[in-house]
Amino acid sequence: MSQVQLTHEQLRAYEGRLTGTAGVGKDLVNEPMIRHWCEAVGDTNPAYQGRDAVAPPTMLQAWTMGGLSGHTDRSGAYGELSALLDDAGYTSIVATDCEQEYLRPLRPGDRITFDAVIESVSERKTTKLGTGHFITTRMDIRANGEPAGTHRFRVLKYAPAVRDAKTDEREGAQSRARAPEQAQAHRHAQAPQQSQAPQQAQAPQQQHALQQSDAPQQPRPRRPRPVVNRDNAGFWEGVAGHRLLIQRCTECRTLRFPWLPGCNACGSAEWDTVEASGAGTVFSYVVMHHPSFPAFTVPAFTAPEFTVPEHGADGPGPQADAPGGPHTEAPGPYAVGLIELAEGVRIVSNVVGVPADKVRIGMPVRLVYLRVDEELELPVFRADEGGEG
Repeated sequence: MSQVQLTHEQLRAYEGRLTGTAGVGKDLVNEPMIRHWCEAVGDTNPAYQGRDAVAPPTMLQAWTMGGLSGHTDRSGAYGELSALLDDAGYTSIVATDCEQEYLRPLRPGDRITFDAVIESVSERKTTKLGTGHFITTRMDIRANGEPAGTHRFRVLKYAPAVRDAKTDEREGAQSRARAPEQAQAHRHAQAPQQSQAPQQAQAPQQQHALQQSDAPQQPRPRRPRPVVNRDNAGFWEGVAGHRLLIQRCTECRTLRFPWLPGCNACGSAEWDTVEASGAGTVFSYVVMHHPSFPAFTVPAFTAPEFTVPEHGADGPGPQADAPGGPHTEAPGPYAVGLIELAEGVRIVSNVVGVPADKVRIGMPVRLVYLRVDEELELPVFRADEGGEG
């Protein structure tokens, strides 16, 4: 669909229109939800526990959400604006960011009410994703009638940019050229004893690499490239060497993942890394049914359709090709898991090796590496044998 250029005046007519009035949170602020939130994000701050507990400030929006049944007290202004942009060809949407302002702590027993308004609609913008308009909504939140905070949420409604193979190849080459320079900036942070350790001590035990076979198949869209920057270049360098590296603060020895420029426990900027053993369990998961993204298709579930290079103390050994038919792609849904590693940190990745509807919380998994195209390999987690029970 070709896009129609809307005037900014058409879109600004929606600014200031309410999308919800006198909304009421479905639950009082309560200790179980605070506990679940803190467990999910690994926040052990004592302020969120005990007799005088307060809710984590970043939960501000959580108390306003309608769950699967949604809210019934919404106006049609946002739907009208969205339909106008859809009809003009801006049919895709992506959340870009949110801003929160906190006016007072929320405590168990508080009743949450809120109003929501379309605060702004941008002029036509061109981004790497495509051309479209940014929409910002503002929610004013009250606790027992007192102002408690403000939540702004911004999305981009856009028409996807038309890409070609030459553009993808050029950007891929640029990314490959930048990655070694970005990774070099972090090498100084490795602990001396780690850099002097024998190579065989650094190799993961019994980790494997999953690769798609060379059987002819139709080209499919490429996965988005990971953003490699100065804060995470060392992680991606590790992935390229089949090593899943976890940051460790050299001051308080706290492990952290994903990678950050400073310790969230003591604030120190000094760190080294430890290598994950590869063992883990499914802490939580979702199954993606819709929409279907061909670029995120994962290999079929049966082991014979994987090519598994074996790794030993001296690096990659000969490839172990399991017998079986040609490689196929897994149809339908796929599982995205929050994996708790044996070291205690958590990572988001695909769960493979079993159908998505067989993934369970607590299922043991093992780190493997999935080659998704000629230049990109990713760490994923395969259900241990017998793990689906």
